[in-house]
Amino acid sequence: MIAGLTVKSLRNRKLTAALTVVSIALAVVLLLGVERIRSEARESFASTVSGTDLIVGTRASPVQLLLFSVFHIGNATRNIRWDTYVAIASRPEVASSIPISLGDSHRSFRVLGTSLDYFEHFRYARDHRLELASGKRLEGPHDAVLGAEIARALRYKVGESIVIAHGTGEVSFSLHEDQPFRAVGVLAPTGTPVDRTVHVSLEGLDAIHAGHDEADPSAAAQGSVQPPGGALARRTISAFLVGLKSRSAALAMQRFVNEYAPEPLTAVLPGPTLQEVWELVGAAEKTLLAVSGLVVIVGLVGMLVALLTSLSERRREMAVLRSLGARPSHVFGLILGEAALLTLAGIALGLAVLYPGLLAGRAWLESRFGLHIGAGWPSIHELGLIISVTVAGVLIGLVPAYRIYGYSLADGMTIRV
Repeated sequence: MIAGLTVKSLRNRKLTAALTVVSIALAVVLLLGVERIRSEARESFASTVSGTDLIVGTRASPVQLLLFSVFHIGNATRNIRWDTYVAIASRPEVASSIPISLGDSHRSFRVLGTSLDYFEHFRYARDHRLELASGKRLEGPHDAVLGAEIARALRYKVGESIVIAHGTGEVSFSLHEDQPFRAVGVLAPTGTPVDRTVHVSLEGLDAIHAGHDEADPSAAAQGSVQPPGGALARRTISAFLVGLKSRSAALAMQRFVNEYAPEPLTAVLPGPTLQEVWELVGAAEKTLLAVSGLVVIVGLVGMLVALLTSLSERRREMAVLRSLGARPSHVFGLILGEAALLTLAGIALGLAVLYPGLLAGRAWLESRFGLHIGAGWPSIHELGLIISVTVAGVLIGLVPAYRIYGYSLADGMTIRV
């Protein structure tokens, strides 16, 4: 009986009830949407580099090494000798290695020198491979492959001429104009620093820095790491990524690198170091979640205001119910049921909008922002938020329900001027 009266009562106030449901639905969409994006962004951050067991650089703090080698923030204190890289990369425990040379730029975007192993073995975001949106990989020593954001921001296409500048500042007076590179490919968006990077071969960097006009094209075509002009002893790199045949060997390999006698080195495990970095920069996610929670509170307070405002207009209705035999507890249950039904309807509408919207917009988010947003069922944490909103809506309904509980039959029948 109470449930039937609740539905009929809300039907009599369709406009107010509909606006209340919509406000709660929008609050739920914002809360759960921010939570889904926050969790996916955190996972994407943690998997900026995937499948890499160790990051090796010169002696530095783990965070500094991770920032400049993976996120291209800052610079290496010094470079690693090429023979050191070869000695470690050729160890039997190593399945793959990716050399990285940083220190140059193009119009404030970082230039990364590497080998073809980068395109073969680099992984991001749940073991995704690097894919080309257009063009091809590095073949010649003066070829360049652009990140998606660079191509979009500078409106570059395949065939564009690219002049590299020494250093990473906004303005550089040391341009390698005599040896321009040519864009031969554009990578698909990844949502990682790869999108903001110009990728060139180590041979090309050796050529411009050593003043050579040409590099050995056969070495680049084979993904080799031979520098031009036989200058093997002169080549240095900033860092390199190591993939091991067995992850159980990571700690032993890390200790070997850290104790490497010929040259002071640092090897870091990406996972723990990424977590440490996230603790430093992850305050924004807590702020977003707090703002979303405030929006939910505003939506529920709006429902409270609507219910309280309607009480004075429904005094006669409550009095009629009381005269027909309804007890105060029945009236109390009626108002509380309205609050619960409005909250549940708002949550249902919010879920009906959010998850199909995520499913429909997933491809756009990946292509535009590189965010890989899952559109599956709510996670355990999201279910907890849904239950919290439901409980909060019922608790807020206690306020008008308690007030109507105290109204007497005579109060409802008395004419107020």
